[in-house]
Amino acid sequence: MKEIYILQINTAFSTASIGIAKNGVLLFESNNPDQHDHAAFIQPAIQTLCIKAGVPLNKLAAIAVINGPGSYTGLRVGLSAAKGICYALNIPLICINTLTWMAEAHLGEEATLVAPMIDARRDEVFTAIFDHKGNMISAPAALNLSENSFERELNNNAVAFVGDGSIKWKSTCKHPRAVFPPSTYNAHHLAKLALTYFTRNEFADLAYSEPFYVKDFYSTQKK
Repeated sequence: MKEIYILQINTAFSTASIGIAKNGVLLFESNNPDQHDHAAFIQPAIQTLCIKAGVPLNKLAAIAVINGPGSYTGLRVGLSAAKGICYALNIPLICINTLTWMAEAHLGEEATLVAPMIDARRDEVFTAIFDHKGNMISAPAALNLSENSFERELNNNAVAFVGDGSIKWKSTCKHPRAVFPPSTYNAHHLAKLALTYFTRNEFADLAYSEPFYVKDFYSTQKK
């Protein structure tokens, strides 16, 4: 099999992750827990990982980036870095939805549906619903949680709720078909997804790719 090296960038959450994978298997990863330092972290981390893996930049087949939803600033920083490298090396860009990546780790478990959740604010989460094969059956949306949320899905299926948004949902949801497994999504799952996208030629448009925020940026400051 041809060696396919993919650099992956994930700055959607408070901890940034840079990784290099070979044929869908993560080789090395570097993390930065300081959300305010992601922009300064990315390029040195890439250089260090390439040296560590023995993979020069010109051997990369593609760049995979988590492009949202997530941190507004983090998503812009990650996508900008990914696009810059793709332009410089003339290689394709792979954009992966945050919720798709989160769901990937929990397919085929005790539930027939997976609903990853990202804590937005107050009672709101960013969420989507996936079947046991990873097909998205409900598009990403900003949802204000209530006792009746996911009523239709839970009446017919066991649903696994994962992610930091599921913590506050767990305190409200009392449905017996709702399960809350520990969240296990990580850079290994991103590496697997990136290879799948690459083999299917599911590449993003370099010129027009933008972060996927789900909803417009808002400020809590009074006007």
